[in-house]
Amino acid sequence: MRIQGDLVGGPRRRRLRHDGAGAAFVPCREIGHAGEMTDVGSAQDLAERLRSTGYLADDGLATVGFLALRMGRPLLLEGEPGTGKTAMAEALAESLELPLIRLQCYEGIDASQALYDWDFPRQVLHLRAMEAVRGVDELDVDAVEKSLFDERFLLARPILRALRESPVVLLVDEVDRADDEFEAFLLEVLSTNQVSIPELGTVAADTPPVVVLTSNRTREVHDALKRRCLYHWIEHPGLAREVAIVRARLPEVSERLAEQVTGAVHRMRDGVELLKPPGVAETLDWATALHALGRDSLDVESAATTLGAVLKYREDADRVRASLDAMLTSA
Repeated sequence: MRIQGDLVGGPRRRRLRHDGAGAAFVPCREIGHAGEMTDVGSAQDLAERLRSTGYLADDGLATVGFLALRMGRPLLLEGEPGTGKTAMAEALAESLELPLIRLQCYEGIDASQALYDWDFPRQVLHLRAMEAVRGVDELDVDAVEKSLFDERFLLARPILRALRESPVVLLVDEVDRADDEFEAFLLEVLSTNQVSIPELGTVAADTPPVVVLTSNRTREVHDALKRRCLYHWIEHPGLAREVAIVRARLPEVSERLAEQVTGAVHRMRDGVELLKPPGVAETLDWATALHALGRDSLDVESAATTLGAVLKYREDADRVRASLDAMLTSA
């Protein structure tokens, strides 16, 4: 991390050394990107690393993931809920042995909630302690103000943490839930890999973090943000791949149960009009629930009693329950 300006560290302020132009900085190694700090040699290499964590990436996803690392570009993943976008970021962090820092977006999120805030209660206690020790009349206003905005009172939110602690994987989850203003802020941070804190200076990452953004496409992400990223649309996997995912993630589940559950989920997606078709996450939940009940195969009774693991709307459950006999007979 580099900070231009005065750095506040611990209870005492310290002045950083300056370059010839008079800009203060912290000595740091040459700036690169996190991909240069890994030994991922190819898309196939990345796919194998992801597989070792239980995440099965197809050729397209492995390739764009490798390029994001090699080019130092953010990766924007879009797709239906439950297709493995968030899991990709988690698997990437695990496979690269990097910490994962997650920023969950939501309607109304602003820069302070993503970047930093000041610990107001602690600042008040600090001020009262100074008043008690020195007396109000003896306080130096400028000195008090500087002490209140000491780094020890800084609450680092996910983006600031990622810049300070990088190399890390920064997951910006469900960016489509945020508004236009937050997207503009995010675009600036991703373009410069630095943020300005008026009371402290500019914080810049020594090594820009690996950034993964996800979107369920509840609204269109702006073109400016998309142009900054490499892009990949994640589809629901095919039947064979989804069976392989279940077997990889849940080795304790019998092969027959994995095949039956996955087949039933695919028929739900393709043959029933649902408000929310189940994703891979729901397939895994359903298989886990049935295994927990001691089942090694899927029948009408066990399916009917465990639909809450795979369907989250009453109307969807009613539609599927009415056709369970035919759905499982064709399994």
